[in-house]
Amino acid sequence: MSAYAIAHLQESAPHPEIAEYIARVTATFEPYGGRFLVHAGAHEVKEGSWPGHVVVIGFPSLAQARAWWDSEAYQEIAPLRSRHIEGDIILVPGVPEGYDAATTAQSMREALAAR
Repeated sequence: MSAYAIAHLQESAPHPEIAEYIARVTATFEPYGGRFLVHAGAHEVKEGSWPGHVVVIGFPSLAQARAWWDSEAYQEIAPLRSRHIEGDIILVPGVPEGYDAATTAQSMREALAAR
């Protein structure tokens, strides 16, 4: 099942270390099957506020996303970003093939009725 690394990164001033991070990051996730799906492009806020940038990297599995995050190659360059950009980063599994939200809603209704 696919998985995603999702980052909500705050605005930051340009810095040479950030450029270095961006130049090197792809080589850290490609061995784990990762690829950019979203990379800090313009976004359109529909509810609430979302200052900063969004980055989404897709992986074939949560295990591969975790292996990338924990890898020596990524941990070596992570400070180049984290010293200059604040943000939130999560790893999240995708839904299985054939997922139906109506089934989730029905389970929720049944749990509420059992109260």
